[in-house]
Amino acid sequence: MARRALKSVWRPLFLVGIGGLIAGLLPWGGWQGSGFSYAQVHQGTTGYTPHRVYDTKAKRFVDLETMLLDLSRIDMVLVGEQHDDPASHRLERAILEGLARRRPDLVVSLEMFERDVQSHLDGYLAGRVTEESFLAAARPWPNYPTDYRPLVELAKAHQWPVLASNIPRKYASRVSREGDGFLASLSQEERGLIARESSCPMDDYFQRFAEAMSSHPTGNGQGQPDREGKSKSKKSNPDPRQQALVERFYLAQCLKDETMAESIVARFGPTNRSGETRSQPLIVHFNGAFHSDFRLGTASRIERRAPQQRLKVVTLLPVADLDQLDPKPERKRADYLVYTMRPRPKPAAQ
Repeated sequence: MARRALKSVWRPLFLVGIGGLIAGLLPWGGWQGSGFSYAQVHQGTTGYTPHRVYDTKAKRFVDLETMLLDLSRIDMVLVGEQHDDPASHRLERAILEGLARRRPDLVVSLEMFERDVQSHLDGYLAGRVTEESFLAAARPWPNYPTDYRPLVELAKAHQWPVLASNIPRKYASRVSREGDGFLASLSQEERGLIARESSCPMDDYFQRFAEAMSSHPTGNGQGQPDREGKSKSKKSNPDPRQQALVERFYLAQCLKDETMAESIVARFGPTNRSGETRSQPLIVHFNGAFHSDFRLGTASRIERRAPQQRLKVVTLLPVADLDQLDPKPERKRADYLVYTMRPRPKPAAQ
């Protein structure tokens, strides 16, 4: 029964940006076994992608090149996506292409690959293994051919490193079922696949996470996602078993954030004695928007580890109408809001 309930909720949560967690925790393998062909290639539109960019600090709309120039001058960029939006994925490649004109020293980091497949990813980028062999070993998401392959292929063409930054799903799944007590019993090699330091406070991030879950079938239906990063839950007496489930899932979410943050900061490298870094790359990390919105999640954990580094957050937001936008309610979400055209629903079959 619980398995059916979780299976029914992961897809809606995927759409709000935390489905990567839910799907990765499913005991039946999440997104694996989807049957996509490794021969598939990106067939998305390569021309104009309608969009608008809003600079939340300047409180005005700017063009994409203005945003990219600003991002090229910092150390780390977190790009938060809605995983199922085709326009967002096209713009992600455009972001990398635009940054590459200004910063050839890019590193691409992906939530969509886990630490234990880094050697397979490195082997493919270096030309030591075929794409088919790489994908057979790397557990790619089902939308990899259309949505993430363009990023990896661009990195390969430019000889950029690509980080498999996430915690392996088998450990996140186990945490969601039984908590994190088992981590102490892991081998040194296994423990190295998970962030060494972890903090999981019951803060606004937890409230947003709980509300996202409670607005779907496994929750109590009381929560509403908040655009300002604050809790707006209705007062209720939650089922203790449901509350324990949410807290374990949240603990797994925190470990994902911590592991991604640790991967990114480790790749950036240590500082010198004056606290400054030299000749360091620009790291561009792609994750579900929930992981970086409001500078929470992965963003806050990067800042805890590397407070001296310059970090900016970009959130991609699909909307129905680009000409009728009110960014004010979303301004706290990110440094830049990039609005895209949401795909129109297909007409019902006659």
